Formats: sequence, structure tokens, C-alpha cells
Amino acid sequence: MKKLLSFTLGFFLSIFSFAQEDTSDVEAVRRMVNLSEVVIRSDLNVPRFLQRIKNDTSYYKAFKNLHILGFTSLNFVQMKDKKGKVKATLESRTRQNVAAGCRTMDVLQEKTSGDFYDKNKDFNYYTAELYAAFFFTENKVCGETNIVSGSQHNIQGKKGLAKNKEQLKMLFFNPGKKIPGIPFVGDKLDVFDEDVAQFYDFAIDTSDLNGQPCYVFSIKRREDLTSSQRGKIVFDNITTWFNQKTMEIVARNYDLSYDAGVYDFDVHMEVRMDKFGELLVPTLIRYTGDWHAVFKKREKGFFWKNHFEKKISKVFPLINAKKKQKIMAFWVHF
Repeated sequence: MKKLLSFTLGFFLSIFSFAQEDTSDVEAVRRMVNLSEVVIRSDLNVPRFLQRIKNDTSYYKAFKNLHILGFTSLNFVQMKDKKGKVKATLESRTRQNVAAGCRTMDVLQEKTSGDFYDKNKDFNYYTAELYAAFFFTENKVCGETNIVSGSQHNIQGKKGLAKNKEQLKMLFFNPGKKIPGIPFVGDKLDVFDEDVAQFYDFAIDTSDLNGQPCYVFSIKRREDLTSSQRGKIVFDNITTWFNQKTMEIVARNYDLSYDAGVYDFDVHMEVRMDKFGELLVPTLIRYTGDWHAVFKKREKGFFWKNHFEKKISKVFPLINAKKKQKIMAFWVHF
């Protein structure tokens, strides 16, 4: 069960950091990509663009940058029952402190409802437990850097939550590789592989996001797939915005779902990026997920997390007016 959720929650990280240098699959995808007229006129080097996406490590680095910076975050987690009724919530404000190569976290405010915690203040929901494992810091953590060169993800020697976290990182940073311990889906993740790519529509277009001219690269599940073909893929949509001048990732949305009979999941995620000084960092993360495994209760969760409150004007376009007013009520200054 926890292996399943570590796969489905996949929330917080990225999708296109492949280590392989082989270009044959990129060439196969290039032949499938639909280009808008604007992109055609721009003379974009499509093979180079795709290869850059496939070998990208900047997204992973953006998340690692969070480990070396001090910032204040807003956290909102909401759990629902199978009928959509709210069962438990967490609203908190946390501050990460960085000093002498170590980071710690202070909880500045926290409010919970329902059965978010048990009597020992342990999490009653695995969605919340995994969220905390990724975004909350217990005690003092030292010796971390934002260097991604040579980073490898594996589950060898890891158990429990640590193993689940590593599986999740492998999913979002190395989707071209089979992930040990997650049944049925390990060979369905590489959207650049010819056997998998045939089930998608690829497109490159242009659009402005937060005032930045962007290339938009989308990978969407074909609408004409049979149920048998649908069972051969996991990702339904991956859309990424790239700053046209710097080619840095500005935002990414993705949807993934799968029904294996003994378990099923349906997850949507949004990540928005921005600069803090010279460093690219995620400033907003939103997740909506629904998953179930045999003999276990269905777990429906929603959360959003804001880093670096100075970016409020840039993340507000993603949030409806009512939610915006609520967020403003407990916004703090960086």
C-alpha cells in the first residue's frame, strides 16, 4: 500500500531527468511532434529541444536548492472520504532556517481538524505522512548541497518510508527506468520509448505565463485509445512551460492514473517555479489525488504548498478568488 502511494503521490518533483545519451528515442518522438505555426516560424531546433528536455537536471536542482535556503512556507492539507466529505485538515506556517551547513524547521502556526493526528500525534493518513517526509524537517539536517551531478536514486538497503521516498524520486526524476517494488507499472513510464510514445500526442507551442514568453511542450494521452491500449500507459498528460530566453522550466502540470484491479489511482499535480536571487526554486506546489488498494480504505487528498511568500502576485493567477482571500488572511512576509 505504501509503495503504491509513494508512486501515486509523486507530487513534488519532476519528470524528465534521463541519464541516457542515446538519441534514437528522441528522433522517434521528433517525427511525432506537432508544431504550431509560431514555433515553425521561430526555427526552433526540435531535436535539440527534445534532447535538452530528456537530459534536463535543472528541475531536480530547483528542488535541491530548497535545502540550502531559508524561507517561510504555507502548508494546507485536506483529506476527504470516498464521498468527498472533508474528514481532516492541516493549515500551518513553517520557517526553514539554514546555518553552518545545516537546516532546521520551526512551526510558527498550526491548526488541524478532524482525525488528522492520532492521540500520539502520529499521522492517520499516509498522504499526510509522505507530505511531511518531503516538506517538513525534523531535528537538524546537515551536509546537504544543491549539486545534482552524480546523484543516483536507488532503493537498495532502504525500508519503509525511506524506500517509498526513493521510489517516488525515481519516478519523477528517472521515468525512463523501471522502478523496483511497484507492480504492473514499471515498464509503462518512459514516454520517450517508441513502444509507449505511440499512445501519446506530442506538441510544441508558445504561450505567455506570468509575463514570460514560453515554449509549451505537451504530452497528452491519445483520445482514441482502446481500453487495452490505455492499460499500457500511466501518464495522461505532462505539460511543461520553458522560458524562451533561458530554457528554464517555469511550470509543469501533469496527470497520471492507472487501474490494476488490486489498486487504482488518479493524481493531478501542478508546480510553479521562480527565481530567488540567482537560484531557481519551486514557489507553488498543488496536488489532488485519489487512490485505493484492496483491503484498504480509499484515500482522497488535496494539498498546496507555497514557498517564498514574496511571489504571491505570481502564484495568485492559479488560485480562485475565494481561495485567494483565504490565503491572504494568513500570508506572512519572507
